[in-house]
Amino acid sequence: MSHNSTLKHAEAAAQFINDEPRTNWHDETLWFVRQKRDKAAHGLPEWEQLREWASQVKNHTLSNLDNYLKEFESKAQDNGVIVHWAADAEEHNRIIYDIIAHHKIKKIVKSKSMLTEECGLNEFLHTKGIETVDTDLGERIVQFRNEPPSHIVLPAIHLKKQDVSDTFHEHLNTEKGNNDPQYLTEAARQHLREKFIESELAITGVNFAIAETGGFVVCTNEGNADMGAHAAKIHIACMGFEKMIPRAEHLSVFLRLLARSATGQPITTYSSHFHKPRQGQEMHIVIVDNGRSRQLGRADFRNSLKCIRCAACFNTCPVYRRSGGHSYHTAVAGPIGSILNPNIDMRANADLPFASTLCGSCSNVCPVKIDIHDQLWKWRQVLVAEGYVDTTKKVGLKGMAFLLARPGLYRFAGKAGRAVMRLFPWIVNNKLNPWYKQREMPAPPKQSFRDWYLQNKKQ
Repeated sequence: MSHNSTLKHAEAAAQFINDEPRTNWHDETLWFVRQKRDKAAHGLPEWEQLREWASQVKNHTLSNLDNYLKEFESKAQDNGVIVHWAADAEEHNRIIYDIIAHHKIKKIVKSKSMLTEECGLNEFLHTKGIETVDTDLGERIVQFRNEPPSHIVLPAIHLKKQDVSDTFHEHLNTEKGNNDPQYLTEAARQHLREKFIESELAITGVNFAIAETGGFVVCTNEGNADMGAHAAKIHIACMGFEKMIPRAEHLSVFLRLLARSATGQPITTYSSHFHKPRQGQEMHIVIVDNGRSRQLGRADFRNSLKCIRCAACFNTCPVYRRSGGHSYHTAVAGPIGSILNPNIDMRANADLPFASTLCGSCSNVCPVKIDIHDQLWKWRQVLVAEGYVDTTKKVGLKGMAFLLARPGLYRFAGKAGRAVMRLFPWIVNNKLNPWYKQREMPAPPKQSFRDWYLQNKKQ
């Protein structure tokens, strides 16, 4: 399930928008989720206060992370949990493989974890001959299809009921053409129940880790994390080190923000607290860096680590909604992915900060107040300075800078452009003009704003 990293965002998005009805449907579906988020937020008079508290708690934690991580480790160990530290994706995968090999485990279930996606755990274990069953319904659907998730909360949002029906017919032998959601969900439940009962090891993610108690919280709507963790002899929880919060009392702030921002629900159906292994069970926590400490050291970008993975920025982003998650060719797509991924690999992800209109909607909905659009702009400066920008883009931008610095030339170009659009509309209304794709070109104004202003200015 590798991401299509050979295609850059623009080319991959061009493929996605080829299917116009599906693009429109994807756009409208995500906007519907964004509207649910707005209703949930407006229903809480203290919403902005919660955002401010969450932002401050995260800022404080990031500034004192070394102490909180040590406190968490010592409390977790006191609780009987085995704590591992992984510098990068490779080490994270190796630690998990060693646990599997040591116990000679064959059956593994995994609940939603964007970190294991980031680290490529499924693919790594596959090369070792070990199959992992994703138990989140959306993740299982895309796993069957050998695709990566396209959204961090709604992994199969790019698929319609009929796609799921075809996939289940192929893999679960369901009735061909039956796309009734209840029927398909029931088929998935029967199939997954078997996997839960048979599994010897469960892997989960971590939404919040609490330094004060050494415990951690996993939020799901399907209860699949609990089914896995409670049935298996071994539970491995994987977390990026930024998931830390100082005290249990801070949880209430984040739990009130998370689900409202993600799906418009007042709270996730299951917010499961894990503190210690039950009798006879082994519990491991793998704490991962994988470039996070480098991001922490970048003054302009450190606060992107406040992210609680709610995906509110995905659902509001006009570019994400119309280009689809796979066009971002990374585990975490959307606006937040576009500021996190260049930190992991600048060359491979240099296109992502440009996949944005800089409209600022992402920052407006972020529950922890990350200045996402500012960071997108700042990443562009870094990428240009480091030489990771296509020559065509560089030449285009230099040309624009030249034009915009010369008012007389700019006015002449505007006049000429308006005349051409009026007299020879076919010059711009054609497939060679990228702006014409899926858009009606605007009617050219009769005069520029400047001309209008000079004409109407009161003497």
